[in-house]
Amino acid sequence: MTVRVVLADDHTLVRTALQMVITDTPDLDVVGEAGTGAEAVRLAEELQPDVVVMDIRMPGMDGIEATRLITAGSGRARVVVLTTFDDDDYVYGALRAGASGFLVKDMALDDILAAVRVVASGDALIAPSVTRRLIAEFADRPASTPRRRVVDGITERENEVLTLVGRGMSNSEIAAGLYITVATVKTYVTRLLAKLDARDRVQLVIIAYERGLVAPAG
Repeated sequence: MTVRVVLADDHTLVRTALQMVITDTPDLDVVGEAGTGAEAVRLAEELQPDVVVMDIRMPGMDGIEATRLITAGSGRARVVVLTTFDDDDYVYGALRAGASGFLVKDMALDDILAAVRVVASGDALIAPSVTRRLIAEFADRPASTPRRRVVDGITERENEVLTLVGRGMSNSEIAAGLYITVATVKTYVTRLLAKLDARDRVQLVIIAYERGLVAPAG
């Protein structure tokens, strides 16, 4: 099954490079390109892609607002944010807007393509450096700024799993840390998604921060 992709970036060279790589990838297909957030929203509605690869800093409507509109719409498109991380202060906003992944442009192209597949399959992916940045972001925020979610029905073990998800650990790493099987971890994650009404793993990470389950580093 071919994954239909829309590329949204105001830098033509970036779009061209990604388009060329994806063209040579049998299971991915670029169906549209956008140079602004508004164009990305329009193409997501018209073309109904599986994934939109979204830059944040674009003229007019930025990638955060475009992500919010796309994920709130009736389409099936999921958003992967791909940006220059060291110059970007909007990681948290993009994920809160509904992005299912956050990647940095200095990642290997194969890793970016793999992330597109992961997100298209319904999962989520955050680059490790982005997870560290999220922790730093919460360390700098006043305690009253994040909205805290108080959810009934979360067991002690589910809280443990949610905490480890918030730290950016994979299912296999969580399984090793808690001495349970990967299949059991997947079951807990599925339950957490349902109980917390979370779209995907990225939102579980955010909830873990908001509930104070992840202690900021330093």
